[in-house]
Amino acid sequence: MFPFSKPATIPGPGEALPGRPNPILNPRPHTVLGTPIAGPYPDGFEVAEFALGCFWGEEKTFWQQPGVWTTAVGYQGGSTPNATYQEACSGRTGHAETVRVVFDPSKTSYEQLLKVFWENHDPTQGMRQGNDRGTQYRSAIFARTEAQRAAAEASKAMYQERLNAAGYGTITTEIVGPPAPEFYFAEDYHQQYLDKNPGGYCPNHSTGVRLPEDFAIPATELHYID
Repeated sequence: MFPFSKPATIPGPGEALPGRPNPILNPRPHTVLGTPIAGPYPDGFEVAEFALGCFWGEEKTFWQQPGVWTTAVGYQGGSTPNATYQEACSGRTGHAETVRVVFDPSKTSYEQLLKVFWENHDPTQGMRQGNDRGTQYRSAIFARTEAQRAAAEASKAMYQERLNAAGYGTITTEIVGPPAPEFYFAEDYHQQYLDKNPGGYCPNHSTGVRLPEDFAIPATELHYID
């Protein structure tokens, strides 16, 4: 049990828990990939950040993708600096459970990561994924560049068309940025959790609706922010 009631809305800066000035993570190398999860990252590599429910299973999904150099889990989209897991789960930080993905753009693309994002959760559920309920389980894309924002918006429209055809409702995914809000690394025991705990609980809430294997966004669909 957490010591706080869980609000159904995201608290503003004046309502959120105060947090702390120092990070809560003692960074160690990725237990599967052997790469630093908190950097430094190689020159020319890019960072993508996605929230799609319980971050344990979703991190594993991303670290298995070709071209992904490292992954990490953390808290993003709220107001509490360096929040703890207990604080994030209280609903009083405003953060979503988020996966950071560092990738080599010569081996994979942001579009392909968006495909993984959409296909591995149900983006129509609002503040939950299945029985996991609360603002920390909401669906979100945190865009770090104008190009990421444009690709996220275009892919959302394409995936909505496919969801409509399959009888699903409206996508509730937030697309935030640029700039992306601060990403706060979660505690060490959450990093690569399903590698450390292969039998760990983390259900798959994907819809089964897929984008084409050769998914790409035509340039005419990309509308950059001025």
